[in-house]
Amino acid sequence: MDNMMIISVISIICLVIFVIVMLVFAKKRRRNKYRKMLDKLEYEKNQIASAPVGPELAKVESYLKNEKLESLYTDWQDRLTDIRETKIPKLTDMLVDAEYAISGADYKSAMYKIAQLEMEVYKVRTTSDILLDEIKELTSSEERNRAIITKLKTKYRELYELFTDRKAEYGDMAEPIELQFENISRRFEDFEYIMEKNEYEEVKDIVKAIQTMLNHIEVIIEEMPSVVLIGEGILPKKIKEIKTIYDKMVELGYSLDYLNVDFNINEANNKIKDILDRAKVLDLEDSVFELKVLTEYFENLFNSFEKEKIIKNEYEDATKTLDTKLQKTNFLVEDIFKELDSLKRMYDLKEEDITLLEEVKGKLDELNKDSDTLKMHAKNHTFAYSKLTEEVEHLVVRLSDIEEKLDQGISVIGSMHDDELRARQQLDEVNILLKDAKSQIRNYNLPVIPNSYYVELKEAGQAIREIVKELDKKPLTIEVLNTRVDTARDLALKLFGKTKEMVKTAMFAEMAIVYGNRYRSVEVELDKNLSYSEVLFNKGEYKKSLELSINALNKIEPGIYDKLLDFYSEEEAK
Repeated sequence: MDNMMIISVISIICLVIFVIVMLVFAKKRRRNKYRKMLDKLEYEKNQIASAPVGPELAKVESYLKNEKLESLYTDWQDRLTDIRETKIPKLTDMLVDAEYAISGADYKSAMYKIAQLEMEVYKVRTTSDILLDEIKELTSSEERNRAIITKLKTKYRELYELFTDRKAEYGDMAEPIELQFENISRRFEDFEYIMEKNEYEEVKDIVKAIQTMLNHIEVIIEEMPSVVLIGEGILPKKIKEIKTIYDKMVELGYSLDYLNVDFNINEANNKIKDILDRAKVLDLEDSVFELKVLTEYFENLFNSFEKEKIIKNEYEDATKTLDTKLQKTNFLVEDIFKELDSLKRMYDLKEEDITLLEEVKGKLDELNKDSDTLKMHAKNHTFAYSKLTEEVEHLVVRLSDIEEKLDQGISVIGSMHDDELRARQQLDEVNILLKDAKSQIRNYNLPVIPNSYYVELKEAGQAIREIVKELDKKPLTIEVLNTRVDTARDLALKLFGKTKEMVKTAMFAEMAIVYGNRYRSVEVELDKNLSYSEVLFNKGEYKKSLELSINALNKIEPGIYDKLLDFYSEEEAK
């Protein structure tokens, strides 16, 4: 028990010692972290203090030849003094305060002071960098600007040489271009004069002006030949050619008002004059683009003229096609309406069928009027052929719709006529079926014919008479006629099939009895079955008679059914 107590006490003491050690270690680690942050900020402060602002400012003294520079120098010196004597000492004091807070283990206060110090270091560094950049802008101005001017002079000589080599391409515009080169040359002289007076603030404006003028003259050198070539050569010739073709096509009867050629030519000439006037003062803004747009417009006019010629031929072909189809449709509709009363008497036409034909005639009359109007416009050259062709195509579409509806009306009448012919043909076929059925009954003298057969025969005959009665009606009701035909055909086929099957069964039954007679004297049971089969046969129950005979014979002679079937087939073939 004492040992357990000792172990527990020792464990607690070890735990307390471990906690104390960890707290000390954490405190030391935190203090080291803050000290590293202070060391970094102190290094940044020293970098600001050692920035070459002072030496760079000393270079300015050699440029102090005017009041403006002296004022700038004084301002820069005051700002440098403020940084060195006010801002940097303040940073030093803030570093000391933060170090004191860390030493006193006041980490919360230390963190706040470090954050303030970081912001202040950033402000002072930015102020120092801006001051240094402003001073360097002046001290490096001469070297930098002379390097720029050297490149600009090289570009000037290249552009002037290019202009001289191609001077003939600029036509009357060469003179203002030469004057612009002279202006640029004078700006180079202004640069040298200002540099001698150390007026470095004005140098930037001179350099920028020279750059702008050279960039502008570069565009002029590149684009002016195209402006002169298109504006003074290509476009005027193209406009003249367009005008000649246009006047000739108008004389030939083409309606080209929709192209507004005269108005657009006048506008184009005004635009060309404006472009050339602006070119004389070296203003080529959008000039090449505008000239290309005009060129493309007149190129498209050529295409429009050619298209109009092609469309004229298409219009003439489409008109011929329309006239041919329209004439054919007119004749057909006229013939139908001449026979319409007769068709009404012959067939029971529905009201909607007659309405459809009348609607077709009304639309056809309207189409004929529109076609005549279109031909009148074409004769008077009221519209362009492209417009006329479009209208012809619309008329063709309308005619196609009329033809489609007309086909529907004709198909109804044609279908009725076909149904009538088919009914008469099928009447003959049904009569032949009944005749064949009766012939089979007569050719094979059956002992008994079932009453049901006579009933079906009577029904088939009555159905045939109904067809004849329906065909004699005027007007015909096709739906009723088709029903009568279908009924009679079905009854006749059924009767014919039944007759054939009954005769076949009777012949087969009789054949089985005759074949079995050879075994009667030796087979008592067979003789008994055959006798009963004969009784059934004479009563008209042919199927039962056949089944009884076959079953009896099959016991004596297996496979007898197939033999009798072959024999029957041979007899039927004969």
